Amino acid sequence: MAVHDTIGDFLTIIRNASMAKKEECTTQVSKMRLSIAKILKQEGFISDYSESVNEKGFKQISLKLKYVKNTPAITGIERHSTPGRRLYYGVRDIPRVLGGLGVAILTTSKGVMRARDAREQGVGGELICKVW
Repeated sequence: MAVHDTIGDFLTIIRNASMAKKEECTTQVSKMRLSIAKILKQEGFISDYSESVNEKGFKQISLKLKYVKNTPAITGIERHSTPGRRLYYGVRDIPRVLGGLGVAILTTSKGVMRARDAREQGVGGELICKVW
């Protein structure tokens, strides 16, 4: 049985669109992708995101990428925990991204959140990705 990494695909779509200097990228909708997009918008890595329905009737999410002086706001985005290698961290062990300049996104028992919020709430979880 094949295992597909949908979150990894989502991050790759964002990375490729950013490197190609696209204004917008679209992909299928899931709750996890919406949560990640919400955090990226809060942190200022993307301008906006929206849900829509394509011509075949499927829901999709569109991300408007952000650029500062023609340089992508997302300089790096990488998948940390994969389907074949889940990485969980306790509240004291959650890694920092570039000394606090980037953001780590975790899935916890209280939902998908930034590493900073997880430390404040005293919860650990699975580290999904790092963005800087």
